[in-house]
Amino acid sequence: MNGDVRREWFEKDYYQVLGVPKNASATEIKKAYRKLAQQNHPDTNPGNEEAEDRFKEISAAYDVLGDQDKRTQYDQVREMASSGFGAGGFPGGGFPGGGSGGFPGGFPGGQRVRFEDVGDLGDLFGGLFGGGGGRGAQRPTRGTDLETTVTVGFDEAMSGTTVPVRIQGPAPCETCHGSGAAPGTSPITCPTCGGSGAVAVNQGPFQMSQTCPNCHGSGRIVETPCPTCGGTGSQRRTRRFQVKIPAGVQDGARIKLAGRGEPGPAGGQAGDLYVRVRVRAHAFFGRKGPDLTLDLPVTYAEAALGAEVKVPTLNGPVTMKVPAGTPNGKTFRLKGKGAPKRSGRGDLLVTARIEVPRKLSKPEKELLKQLRETEKESPRRRLGVDA
Repeated sequence: MNGDVRREWFEKDYYQVLGVPKNASATEIKKAYRKLAQQNHPDTNPGNEEAEDRFKEISAAYDVLGDQDKRTQYDQVREMASSGFGAGGFPGGGFPGGGSGGFPGGFPGGQRVRFEDVGDLGDLFGGLFGGGGGRGAQRPTRGTDLETTVTVGFDEAMSGTTVPVRIQGPAPCETCHGSGAAPGTSPITCPTCGGSGAVAVNQGPFQMSQTCPNCHGSGRIVETPCPTCGGTGSQRRTRRFQVKIPAGVQDGARIKLAGRGEPGPAGGQAGDLYVRVRVRAHAFFGRKGPDLTLDLPVTYAEAALGAEVKVPTLNGPVTMKVPAGTPNGKTFRLKGKGAPKRSGRGDLLVTARIEVPRKLSKPEKELLKQLRETEKESPRRRLGVDA
């Protein structure tokens, strides 16, 4: 086993995440992943954090099950966990050779066992006790993610645009580029832990690891600190980015700029920068997912007799037929006239709103009186109040 083994392997049933049986073939796993990834992809669900979290979970599952070596290791870990080992401890609360619980059947003669002596188990359990593993270098701490907000107009959101973003705070040092070492020098491997970031400590019948006191877990030593950042690898300054806003972006969507967050300490990986997009409201268009909405004023005569009317769209006005007898609130769907989406466009939902004039000319009043006199049935007759 290697450093890919993580505590999550004990806790997450990746087969269940992908909805496949444990004996699923590689083809079945790949097919299930593609289907779920397409359904939950951030581009398909802009602004939907639940779908984004689900997409990350699916990707993590496929990262393991889609790799035969990782899948084999994962299956071994799960089998051990189901037998009583793992992140929750050993059966009976004991430890190898400790006389209470321990591995099934114990070890011959109750001998003392170091985690390193059991090969793969040393790599696996070393990260669960003490300070992070007995073999290999400890990964430096990852930097903090950052988030900022930009506001764009409705038309910009529909067509796509590029906006400037300014971030103030910790950033990779411009002198040492994040290494923490003075120009012309480089950090060296910690002589105490050999670059692992951890040292072994005897604890009774077994051996545990703890954070190296010399390098504080980074696995390296900066002998000649950078004069600008003092060896931290970061400095406070203003950074400016150009962020591409995709066409059709929804209000509240988050755009990820990988590695643009705060730098990690001791040369660790930088965090990510998330740009949340706010879209200003339009004067008359609304939005429902990929579809746009529009309340279209029509006259009583147009609704009663039918008419062809002009309707605004993102790409200019089009003509729409209003059938005779159209009731107030009737919604019409104009295909492909909505917001841009991953493949094609949504629709424009046009709702007829019959407008009653507040002021009438004398001829209009006369015509309406004539209409009223010719009406043979009251619309309130079904309510039982008019004959």
